[in-house]
This record gives sequence, C-alpha cells and structure tokens, in this order.
Amino acid sequence: MSRVGQQEIKIEDGVTVTVEGREVLVKGPLGEITVSLPRDLNIQINNGVILLSTEEETKQAKSNHGTYRMILGNAVEGVKNGFSKNLELVGVGYRARMEGNKLVMSLGLNHPVEVEPIEGIQIEVPEETKIIIKGYDKQKVGEFAAKIRELKKPEPYKGKGIRYQDEYIRRKSSKSNLGDA
Repeated sequence: MSRVGQQEIKIEDGVTVTVEGREVLVKGPLGEITVSLPRDLNIQINNGVILLSTEEETKQAKSNHGTYRMILGNAVEGVKNGFSKNLELVGVGYRARMEGNKLVMSLGLNHPVEVEPIEGIQIEVPEETKIIIKGYDKQKVGEFAAKIRELKKPEPYKGKGIRYQDEYIRRKSSKSNLGDA
C-alpha cells in the first residue's frame, strides 16, 4: 500500500466533488478540474472526505494510488485557493511587461518575446523583473512557468536569465580566472 495514497483528502468549503464512473469532477470558486482514474483505483466520498483504494496489489496499482491521491488533493486545493509560481528576470536590460493579456519580455535579443497565457492561467508583472503565474491547475501553472523559463535559462557564468524565485544557480568560474596553470 502507498503511504501517500492512504491519506484522506478533506473537501474544503465551497468545493464540490462528483464521481461519474471513472471521471472525478472537482468544482470550486476558481474553476473546475476533471480527473480520470485508472481501472485499478476505487474512490469513496464520505462526510466531506475522499478516500482512494486499490483493487489489486500490483506495482502499477501501488504507484497509481499515491499519484492519483496527490492529483486529486491538488485539484481540491487548486479550485479553492489556486497555485502560483514566481519568476525573476536577472540580467542587464531584461524586462517584462503586460500588453493586454500578453506577456512581453526583453531578453537581450534583437526582438521582444511575446507569450500568450493558456486557458486557466493569469500572469501578473508587479515589477519589471518579476513575473507571477497564477492558476487553479498545479500542473498547468508549473508547465507554463517552465515554458517561460525555457525562453532564457539561467546561465552558470553570470547567472543571467529567467529563474524561479529562490532558485539557486550553481556558478562556474570563467577560464580567465584560472591564470597560468
């Protein structure tokens, strides 16, 4: 049995969970998420608590148990509170701004880079060098943040690029610092 999978998920106020066959629909004030369960998992909803169980004790069923428990837990939390990722732009001339619903960034290229948000994602730019990505689906928020970070990954010599807030970039020394060896 998966230890994570055995934990119950508390359904918060304002969130409704309905089960139709293998489809679980989680609705809340921020949106709705549909999760399709695999055949080897069963779901029970009792007194505002979701509990997942496995039909078999196969390796695949055990791994699905913990994975889908976390997916459902994130769905319940996401439609109620939402998730966010903070990005920082580090480098001379690296700037971000919003033009309508598009994110426009100057990343040291000869043209500005424009990014349109996908459905369920909001982008905020509180400062020129900070980007906040918000949404109710944790996976979409993470994927969208990774897509933006991929445009200009932090490089190890000067640390310039787009990075997550509080991300540690391991720095390398340049060859000019080695001297005559």
